[in-house]
Amino acid sequence: MSTSAIVLVGRILLSIIFILAGYGKITNLSGTAGYFAGTGLPVPMVTAVVVSLVELVGGIFILVGFFTRPTAYVLAAFCIATAFIAHFNFADMNQMINFQKNFAMAGGFLVLAAFGPGALSVDARRA
Repeated sequence: MSTSAIVLVGRILLSIIFILAGYGKITNLSGTAGYFAGTGLPVPMVTAVVVSLVELVGGIFILVGFFTRPTAYVLAAFCIATAFIAHFNFADMNQMINFQKNFAMAGGFLVLAAFGPGALSVDARRA
């Protein structure tokens, strides 16, 4: 398999969780805001909209390879912040696993930011 195809597969795998999570949140903003309110996040409805858009739009950008490097940096920071905000309860094994998953995804995004989206991307066609 070519390097470009491998990078494309990596982008697909990294983007799926964000597209699905963002879509789920944005189609149930009141439920998302309620959950965020329960965790103590400020302005839960605004936070729900921002998080939904970061996940959905960021996931789509990574999928198609559009503004890949800046989007990858944003999503890496988002993953790390989310790990500390939402998954820092190491007494709960599921939260500890989610914490580690977020750091692993952040690592994938940093690699993508460093090396770019590959030839099979919108960014490559725009260059």
